[in-house]
Amino acid sequence: MRPTFQPPHRQSRWLLVSYATCAAFLVTNALVEIAIFAQDKPDRPPWARKSKTASTEKSPPATEPAEPDDSQEAGQRGRIRVSVNLVNVLVSALDEHNRPAADLPRESFQLFEEGVEQKIEVFESETQLPLDLALMIDSSLSAHKEIVFEQEAAGHFIRQVLRPGDRLAVFAVGESVTQLAGFSDNVATLQAAVRRMPADAGTSIYDAILLASRSLERRGEDRRRVMILVTDAGETTSRADFDAARKEAVRSGSLLYTIVIRPIKNESGRNTAGEHALETITDTMGGAMFFPDSASELDGIFDRINRELRTQYRLGYYPTPRGPANTYREIEVKVSGKYQVRHRKSYLTGPQ
Repeated sequence: MRPTFQPPHRQSRWLLVSYATCAAFLVTNALVEIAIFAQDKPDRPPWARKSKTASTEKSPPATEPAEPDDSQEAGQRGRIRVSVNLVNVLVSALDEHNRPAADLPRESFQLFEEGVEQKIEVFESETQLPLDLALMIDSSLSAHKEIVFEQEAAGHFIRQVLRPGDRLAVFAVGESVTQLAGFSDNVATLQAAVRRMPADAGTSIYDAILLASRSLERRGEDRRRVMILVTDAGETTSRADFDAARKEAVRSGSLLYTIVIRPIKNESGRNTAGEHALETITDTMGGAMFFPDSASELDGIFDRINRELRTQYRLGYYPTPRGPANTYREIEVKVSGKYQVRHRKSYLTGPQ
C-alpha cells in the first residue's frame, strides 16, 4: 500500500495545531500549580491566591481562655480570697510581769478596723507558722565598741530561735547596708556571718528597714516576718527617708523588735530624734523597743523576743467594709483582762 501524500501547506497547518495544543496544555498546567501553591503562600499577590468561601475558611484560634469548670472556679476564688482579702494580725499578750500570756480563748479577743469591729475568721493560739527573720546589726564606728557583746548575743539567739522551717538572714548596717548571709537555717553559717561584721563610718537605719522589708516581702505568704534591729539609733547616711522606710515596713506586714544600745546615757549627748523615729516605726509594726543599760543584757532581751515569738496568737479577718485601694487602715486588738497587747497598728491595702 502506497503512503498517502499530503501537500506541504496541509503539513504546516497540522504542525501549527499540534504546537498550539501543547502550548495550551502547558499554560493550563502552570496556572493550576500556581493556584495550588498560593494556598500555602498567603503572601502571594491577589491574582495568585485561591478565593476563600465561608464554608471552607477556618476561624482563627480563640484568644480568650476557656471557661473553667465549677470546681476550678471555686478553688481559684478560695486562693484569691485568702491571699488578697484575708488580713493576718499577730498578737502578743503580756501580763503585768511582761511574760507572754498563753492559752487565752478566742472569746478574749476583739478586733477592729477603722473603729468597726470585725469577725475573727482565723484564730490560732501559739501559732506554728514558720518564721522569716532579718537580723540587722549596726556596724558603724559609734556602735562598734560593743560589737563583741552583740556578736555573742546574736549568735546565741540564732542557735536558740531557729526551729524546723524557720529561716534567718544577717545584715550589716553601716553607711551601706550589706546582706552578709541570705535566708538560711544553717546555724554555723549564720553565726559566722555575724562574727565577720565589718566596721563602717555611717549608719543607714532607714535604708536597712526598707531593704529588709523588701527581702521579707519576697518570702512566702504563709510565714511570719520579723525584723530585729540592734543599733545606737544614730541615723546619719540613709538615702531613704522616714516615710519611705515606714511605708515599706507596713507593706511587708513585718514585726520589728528594736534594741537600742546607748553609748551615751545622757539624753543631751545622743541622737534622741533617731530613737523617737524608731519608736514610731516599731509601734506601728507591732514589735517592741528595748533599752539595755549595757550590752551584757542582750542575752536576756533576745530570750524575751524568742519567748514572745513562740507564744503569739494569729488572728485573721476579712475586712468589712473593705477600704479603698492603696490606703492605710488602722487596726486595734483588745484583750479582756489586764494585759499589754502588741500587734501591728495598720496595714496598706492592695489594688482592688
